Amino acid sequence: MTPRPTQRRFLFLQGPHGPFFARLSRLLTDAGARVWRVGFNRGDEVFWSDRASYIAQTDPIETWPETVAQLLDAKAITDLVLYGDTRPIHATAIAAARARGLTVHVFEEGYLRPYWVTYERGGANGHSRVMTTDVAAMRHALTGLDLDLPDAPARWGDMRHHVFYGALYHWFVMVGNARYAAFRPHRALSVRQEFRLYLRRLAMMPWHWMDRVRATLRVKTGGFPFHLALLQLEHDASFRDHGPFDSMTDFLEVLITGFANGAPTHHHLVFKAHPLEDGRAPIRADIRRIARHHGVAHRVHYVRGGKLAPLLNDARSAVTVNSTAAQQALWRGLPLKAFGQAVYLKPEFVSDQPLSDFFQMPQRPDSRAYRDYRHYLLETSQVTGSFYSARGRRQLLRQVVDMMLSAEDPYDALEAGRPAPRQHLNLVK
Repeated sequence: MTPRPTQRRFLFLQGPHGPFFARLSRLLTDAGARVWRVGFNRGDEVFWSDRASYIAQTDPIETWPETVAQLLDAKAITDLVLYGDTRPIHATAIAAARARGLTVHVFEEGYLRPYWVTYERGGANGHSRVMTTDVAAMRHALTGLDLDLPDAPARWGDMRHHVFYGALYHWFVMVGNARYAAFRPHRALSVRQEFRLYLRRLAMMPWHWMDRVRATLRVKTGGFPFHLALLQLEHDASFRDHGPFDSMTDFLEVLITGFANGAPTHHHLVFKAHPLEDGRAPIRADIRRIARHHGVAHRVHYVRGGKLAPLLNDARSAVTVNSTAAQQALWRGLPLKAFGQAVYLKPEFVSDQPLSDFFQMPQRPDSRAYRDYRHYLLETSQVTGSFYSARGRRQLLRQVVDMMLSAEDPYDALEAGRPAPRQHLNLVK
């Protein structure tokens, strides 16, 4: 049995940019639990308001395995809480927690983005329990349940809030990190470079909007059939840790080659950039170069971030490494080709055709199977709300605190016929 709230002792590591983890900790404290937070830089510290429960990790990162083991034991921790499970400091802590039989709570961006977040125990994305659960088992778990499934919203979520908190976080790290001299970011770029990219993106938003509108109109008014490539951030954990490519350039080469060899000559290929693409990888230039090399430059297009719906509604198929945006393609019944590990990689609705054959005649997914799969996610790991806007956080916290305090993993609760109450979906406009 899981201990009562008054016996629970939570250790928080790094969370999404902004105040979500701090607000979550307050509610857990109100429920009677004890909470601590390990911070690795000034950004972590600023967004954690309770100084008494804050633990600054200022020692060299090489000491982290020993440090986290000592913390788990000294504080008698029962629960570990973190955002994303693949960054090295988190993977190390998860291993130590598992060795002690602790509960690991993992938050991630929503599998059914934009207006859901992911909450799982043990692991997310390629480490999620959904990876090893087939559609038949999902249908069995859903026996007797009925849910009026909401449409997949067109918006990615709180984009401006996300970018703002990202820039603010990196600003604090850049100007106030003297206490954390041993800090090393988990990404290849320095904190200063990350901050400049966030700042540049904020400044360029109006120009990017105009560029996106022009590119979308060219595709929408072109009158040609097109296939949609759903791009990801090259530094994102899903692409980096759960995909087969070393770089985005490698993926672009494979994709454009398959298109040139297989697609009918009147078909076009549209690359849809991730909403947070910041130019650190030369994606647009690489697309142009590779398309020219294969003689298809006049049939290849690039569209910056923004809404997916205007393009998905007219696309013939979608291709990705393992983007969560593929869920919106499947919801519309579009044929889908994926290369990496993903929670939606089920044979019922993801094509196993060679890429050139897929572009020539893509196989449609089993929409009934996908609907059951989506229902399963909405009853388990997908929680209404957002990390980044005040309204989204309120919706998320109303539900996820009780899920964390529950004795049962959301998947186990559903299989036992005790799914968590579902909050009415109230989309932010």
